[in-house]
Amino acid sequence: MIRFSPPYMDADIIGEVTSILESGWLTTGPATQQLEKETASYCNIDHVLAVNSATSGMMLMLHWYGITKGDEVIVPVYTYCATALAVMHVGAKPVMVDVGRDFNIDCQKIKAAITKRTKAIIAVDFAGWPCDYDAIYNMVNEEEVQKKFQPATETQRQLGRIMIMDDAAHALGATYKKKPIGSCADVTVFSLHAVKNITSAEGGLIALNMPAPFNNGEVYKTLRVWSLNGQTKDAFTKTKAGGWQYDVIYPGFKMNMPDVLAAVALAQLKKYENQLLVDRKRVFDYYTNVFSQYDWAICPPYQQPGCTSSYHLYPLRIKDITEEERNKIIENIAARSVAVNVHFMPLPMLTVFRQAGYNINDFPSAYNLYSNEISLPIYPQLTNDECKTVTEAVIGSVKQLHPLKALRNSMRIPEQQTLLSGDI
Repeated sequence: MIRFSPPYMDADIIGEVTSILESGWLTTGPATQQLEKETASYCNIDHVLAVNSATSGMMLMLHWYGITKGDEVIVPVYTYCATALAVMHVGAKPVMVDVGRDFNIDCQKIKAAITKRTKAIIAVDFAGWPCDYDAIYNMVNEEEVQKKFQPATETQRQLGRIMIMDDAAHALGATYKKKPIGSCADVTVFSLHAVKNITSAEGGLIALNMPAPFNNGEVYKTLRVWSLNGQTKDAFTKTKAGGWQYDVIYPGFKMNMPDVLAAVALAQLKKYENQLLVDRKRVFDYYTNVFSQYDWAICPPYQQPGCTSSYHLYPLRIKDITEEERNKIIENIAARSVAVNVHFMPLPMLTVFRQAGYNINDFPSAYNLYSNEISLPIYPQLTNDECKTVTEAVIGSVKQLHPLKALRNSMRIPEQQTLLSGDI
């Protein structure tokens, strides 16, 4: 069986973790701070805070910006539930917006969703492909939109506009117009969950890129205290000789990352750009080279000058099939010993959001993408022979359902090469 998304583990990672275990210090300390510094360098910014999950990271930043009950935060309808749940956890309302054919939030539809209660927009770089941040920033800075913004806290008055957060759970290593993701939004939150490109088993990273007059170093210090129950010293500092005394200056949260988990991510980060990311692209390109020969296959539309994906997912779409037919194809693929997935069920299809009044019929583009999407395995350990097994399993399964569909058509123009200029 070809697994869908196993974590990358090797002797270097095991050695890094072993060194932490042998050090006698497991929770937040030197390894966590080293992960923060190396991630900041990788993203070409100065400050990154490590936390226990991307969900916690988004909640912490929304809370820091003063978002609370009665406020609204715009989110794409096509995302994992955590994007919207983070908004709900701070008491605000997620306002859902439909997506374009690259799976990312439709920038043309954001403006219509903005009200006097809108305090933030959370863009999601689906599958590792960056959103159009220039379009989003240009829109929030329009005079008409600026007039709607009603700051309720000093932090909101300092920024003077809607805050842009990037839910980059999929996107560490991606670039937007030659800038690394992490440096494109006011705040970017990465996930280090077990299935992500870089993992710490569980964890998240907050990349701070707030504009003047904010001092990102001071914001980092505040968030670090807030992530440790509002305590002025972390446990590592308190254990130093004479360093026991501390204060609690804010009713904070317990969101810190321990060193033993940071060690896993640190070891992976060291070989990410030149090895792990390269191999992900190899798998991605292998699939595209095969499936672009079939007119029933809609390959991910991820080609644009200056922009690159992190190749976190390979969201293949099967043209002109129903949701039920897609599910049958997945069953057939599984019978061929290949594990695949679907990313994602649009939020209104999930009970918690459906019961809150969201309706999938209001988001036709998202449903159309979901109904025929199949996520294929994509990770560094996959060999080309295994990629061949995956593609043959998909082609055979499509042929089993629709015998004429699986005929090759090498004369077609692949859809993934025809993005409109407005898409990024």
